[in-house]
Amino acid sequence: MATFFGEVVVAPSRAGLDEEEEEREETPEDRQIRRELEKKREVDVLWSGLAPEPWACSRFVVAIGRNAAAFLSSFILDSVCWEVVGVVRLWNEWCRTSSATNVLPTDSFCLFYRLISDPTVLLCQCSCYVAEDQQFQWLEKVFGSMQKEGLQVTILSTCPLADYKTQESTLTLASPFLKALKTKEFQEQVCCPLLEQPNIVRDLPAA
Repeated sequence: MATFFGEVVVAPSRAGLDEEEEEREETPEDRQIRRELEKKREVDVLWSGLAPEPWACSRFVVAIGRNAAAFLSSFILDSVCWEVVGVVRLWNEWCRTSSATNVLPTDSFCLFYRLISDPTVLLCQCSCYVAEDQQFQWLEKVFGSMQKEGLQVTILSTCPLADYKTQESTLTLASPFLKALKTKEFQEQVCCPLLEQPNIVRDLPAA
């Protein structure tokens, strides 16, 4: 019982004890299964024809989601100017990528392309789902291969119109439309209006 107004009183609970008991009751078989699942959910980035050490990359464009990946395919990759230089393998509840590296761009996969005329320009077409517990691995392994100095990263993603928060009626909005977010380091002119508050970006684009 509180002795004065505003005192924080911790109510008795067995929730923490139950969790501790469950942790103590973990068997060697449970630990083995958990380790195997963690191993299975590891993100593997496979590069071909690139040096293992960080290479100079001036621009990196990442298209996340099926719509953004389709945009890259239709308007940027529909030429012979690009070559596939890497893939990402991952496994989760919504994605079962193949172990093969010579997959087609139409597959549910994550592919990296390099501009032939300028090898410092890289594209990523990520149409597969990356789970929350895999996003940090994805970022760490992908960006761990690149030099960060002078690198400009552009991320393309989409979201349903119903998730867009505005005082206007969504029925009168021209769809689709483009909005942008930028960091304070980006000093160039933005090609479209900035995304208004309280709209946010989620999942891998936010990471």
